[in-house]
Amino acid sequence: MSQSSQPILRHRSLLLSCAIIFGGWTIVQSITLFWYEIPLYIAIIDSIISAATITVACYVVANALHYYQPGNEKVLYILVWVLSLSVFSIVIIRYGIGWSIPNNDYQQFVDYSILLRFLAASLLIGWMALMNVLWNIQQNNSESEKRKVDAEKIAREAELYNLRQQLQPHFLFNSLNSVIALISTKPEQARTMVFQLSDFLRGTLHKDDQKLLGLMEEVEHLQLYLDIEKVRFGHRLNVDIHIDETIRDSQLPAMIVQPLLENAIKYGLYDTISQVDIKINVQRKDNMLMIQISNPFDPENIHIQKSSGFGLRSVERRLFLIYGRTDLLQTRAEKETFTATITIPQ
Repeated sequence: MSQSSQPILRHRSLLLSCAIIFGGWTIVQSITLFWYEIPLYIAIIDSIISAATITVACYVVANALHYYQPGNEKVLYILVWVLSLSVFSIVIIRYGIGWSIPNNDYQQFVDYSILLRFLAASLLIGWMALMNVLWNIQQNNSESEKRKVDAEKIAREAELYNLRQQLQPHFLFNSLNSVIALISTKPEQARTMVFQLSDFLRGTLHKDDQKLLGLMEEVEHLQLYLDIEKVRFGHRLNVDIHIDETIRDSQLPAMIVQPLLENAIKYGLYDTISQVDIKINVQRKDNMLMIQISNPFDPENIHIQKSSGFGLRSVERRLFLIYGRTDLLQTRAEKETFTATITIPQ
């Protein structure tokens, strides 16, 4: 429910409640008085005066509680309002009936029933006050919950943005080091790498505000990244990407695969001069997009043992912030092959 529609809904609910009180009390009191052998026209006049007065009192207390909402420690104030309005209503009813029905016998009947009328008025006005207090509590709780959800959403988006930004400097640092190394020995390759790096970073900026994007768009961005890495590692890097043709319309978080691929390249090519084969397999199973990245690794490698695993942790955290699950990233090390698997709900 929007903020602008709440006052309208409340006003309509208040008018409906007042109409029910007026109509209901007029009918009930008229039937009751007629049952006690009061002439019908007198019963109707008495009932209309009583119902109208009590309805106005209910409307007053409802509006008062709308603009002034006492805290829990001031509930006594509400009771005082209810009793005061009840007394005021009975006074108006007593003199209103006396003016409208100039009958001494009936005036004595009204005086005899004044306590019962007071109790009835108090119950109706108190009921209206209680309904408005409950309405205010519900609205306050709803607004508090909405503010909480909005705050959590802002914090989640800020953390997602921060995680993406933390990944870029690490990759940029390595790429610039490679460019510096190539400038003196292979200037053309260094120039090519600078252009590729520019295209990659430009694409990264465009994706900063995108929560989800198409699978093939992510693959195109990965290819830009691989072009840069192939300039660095040459023939040593071989990446085989297999994608099922039927799942090309799948969606996934922007740049969720690149940190895992960077992790595979980093640890797959440490302390080796031979060709390293990295495999990426993408398939769908039970409405879940599964992306599996495998790379060879040496468990005895000192660099791997000292790794902080930031790339894996950042991906796992991003998946949790987007999908609210901690089981969407699984890693497995078997013999000399390390496999990371991302599962994306579709």
